[in-house]
Amino acid sequence: MALANGIAIVWAAAQGAIRPDPLLTVSEWADQHRMLSQRASAEPGSWRTDRTPYLREIMDCLSAISPVEKAVFMKGAQVGGTEAGNNWLGYVIDNCPGPMLMVQPTVEMAKRNSKTRIAPLIEESPTLRDKVRDPRSRDSGNSLLAKEFPGGVVVMAGANSAAGLRSMPVRFLFLDEPDAYPGDVDGEGDPCTLAEARTRTFSRRKIFYVSTPTLAGRSRIEREFVDSDMRFFHVPCPHCGVLQQLVWEQVKWEDGRPETVRYQCAHCDELFEEHHKNTILIKGEWVRQNPEGKWRGYHISSLYSPLGWFSWKDCVEAFLQAQKSDEAMRVFQNTILGLTYADTGEAPDWEVLYGRRENYPLGQVADAAVFLTAGVDVQKDRLEMEVVAWGPNLESWSVDYVVLHGDTAGDAVWEELSRQVQREYQREDGLAMPLRMTAIDTGYRTQEVYRWVHRQSVLRVMAIKGREQQATIISQPTPVEVTIRGKRIRGGVKVWPLGVSVAKSELYGWLRRKLPENLDDGLPFGWCHFPQHSEEWFKQLTAESLVSRVVRGYQKYQWEKTRDRNEALDCRVYARAAAMVVGADRWDAKRWEYERGQAPRSSAAPAQSNTKSTETPVKRRKSSFL
Repeated sequence: MALANGIAIVWAAAQGAIRPDPLLTVSEWADQHRMLSQRASAEPGSWRTDRTPYLREIMDCLSAISPVEKAVFMKGAQVGGTEAGNNWLGYVIDNCPGPMLMVQPTVEMAKRNSKTRIAPLIEESPTLRDKVRDPRSRDSGNSLLAKEFPGGVVVMAGANSAAGLRSMPVRFLFLDEPDAYPGDVDGEGDPCTLAEARTRTFSRRKIFYVSTPTLAGRSRIEREFVDSDMRFFHVPCPHCGVLQQLVWEQVKWEDGRPETVRYQCAHCDELFEEHHKNTILIKGEWVRQNPEGKWRGYHISSLYSPLGWFSWKDCVEAFLQAQKSDEAMRVFQNTILGLTYADTGEAPDWEVLYGRRENYPLGQVADAAVFLTAGVDVQKDRLEMEVVAWGPNLESWSVDYVVLHGDTAGDAVWEELSRQVQREYQREDGLAMPLRMTAIDTGYRTQEVYRWVHRQSVLRVMAIKGREQQATIISQPTPVEVTIRGKRIRGGVKVWPLGVSVAKSELYGWLRRKLPENLDDGLPFGWCHFPQHSEEWFKQLTAESLVSRVVRGYQKYQWEKTRDRNEALDCRVYARAAAMVVGADRWDAKRWEYERGQAPRSSAAPAQSNTKSTETPVKRRKSSFL
């Protein structure tokens, strides 16, 4: 009897190994078996591909019966791209077993995705629950970052860990949000290249890229999409029936009334409302624009988001908010339109900036200013620091620029910096204002900077480290002080990653702006005021430009110096990072007013600038020294 049972088990396993891949497609599998959990979805219940019909072709090209080897999906937010990948994962577990690797930007994000997306996917879909054992059972093969099932395993990794990307060969590769991956992982190269190398031994491999794009020329998903056959989703006009791609230029609304938004047909000029998406999405089709592309590529914006997800009204409101700053417009381009944001990187003319200097004395703070930050650049023989005042709409004033000479390997210059960051500056109304936050670069004299930061109040000083490929000005800090056993020291120094490219692009966008003809309309968002700084200072402020280079066949954008000295630019970027950490980017008008009322008052004598000014301040107009 035991022998018979053993033979039966071996025979069943052999049949499973030689059984051909099923004819079922990914979308068909999802419609039959995928259940959306209340924990992970706003619309719990059975998955319906008809809700997002544009995903059908994308999912189906990931099916075993499809000859497509690689698919790329460049998209806006709220269109279901990641869920299409999760449907593919369920299909692999249930119908097409094999080794699969899912890559998130970081290990922490991979863990969070496993808990919030993958675990509910398995638990709520009976056909998957029967194949992936309960993680609480002994030797289940089901851990946070690995899910074993008959015939295969799904491994979840972070793009910031080279070990996770080269752990095993895989047949299926799912790269989620690759534009958020680091430029280089542990010195071993591009994480996408490392991950794709894991699939080379499989002749029937499948690779799926899904991401919102970032900056033009540096976006991984754009690079992959441009090399594809570039498919765009076309839907028929409810009036004339002509197929067309939904584009932002055809979205119309009445001034100040986003709720009136409608879409204007590019052919018959008739307007139609968003509820028509219920019918036109079903009738839509993908149209390729580059038949010579190497692989499948799909692009779609948030204008296609199903009713109840992200509305056209939401898009208009996001666009109106994006008018406030270049950074906000970049976010709109990336997350709503699903397009890269192109920044010329052209440096402003230093002579124009020099010519618009204002006659307020160094060391004095404008009455409209709410708080102060400082940025410190570290050189071999000196420290340079700019003090910047900030007001509503991120209006800024250069308050002072200090150069502290001395060997930065010694103690004296650091002691002087400690005195400088404790100084207070007088506002026009007599209020003495301290520095709210000081940001100092750790790229040079790193250990000396750590020691100095450790001696300061952690609430007022932050250590920063530039990251060229980072898509945001500031991201979450990383502890750098550990015990001999590698354990993080509570209260130890943390380093904040600074996206220098994004920060410089934003600053140069602000500096290129011009005054409106009518000052009663107010100053442009991010307007920068300058006192009587020298010509050299303005040359340093505009000492870099964004240039493109072809590296290994790809176009790469990077900031390069156009002259030897750029300390003024670095200090301003660091002070801007400090303002973001304070929270100024998130404040509305009420919060700005509240912060102004909370400004600490002091009886200390006002700070005296290291630079004497012979200029006489002029009478203020509105919220500037013009």
